[in-house]
Amino acid sequence: MPRAKGGFKTRRRHKKLIKLAKGYWGQRKNVFRRVKETVERALVYAYRDRRQKKRDFRRLWQIRINAAARLNGLNYSKFMGGLKKAGIELDRKVLANLAINEPEIFSKLVEIAKAQLQ
Repeated sequence: MPRAKGGFKTRRRHKKLIKLAKGYWGQRKNVFRRVKETVERALVYAYRDRRQKKRDFRRLWQIRINAAARLNGLNYSKFMGGLKKAGIELDRKVLANLAINEPEIFSKLVEIAKAQLQ
């Protein structure tokens, strides 16, 4: 029985990974062993950073909300606590957007939060 080297399937598997390595530098784009290492690591980073991105944006929104709330005489935690007591359920993304683009509406929210804290 002749030896089967699996040429077609191996080549197809290699080409799939080499296609993912498009744009990489040097051996990282055309030597399969290097491609495999690099692409595997890139996929790990991509998986990790999809989760990290959510944390980063939440931190950014908190910083923006805090800065805008302090301009209106309240800190972040008291502002968020006052909104919760008032039953206003706007998420941080929307609040941060209001703080930047609609400061007068945001200041009204701060007044509502202050009233709930009294």
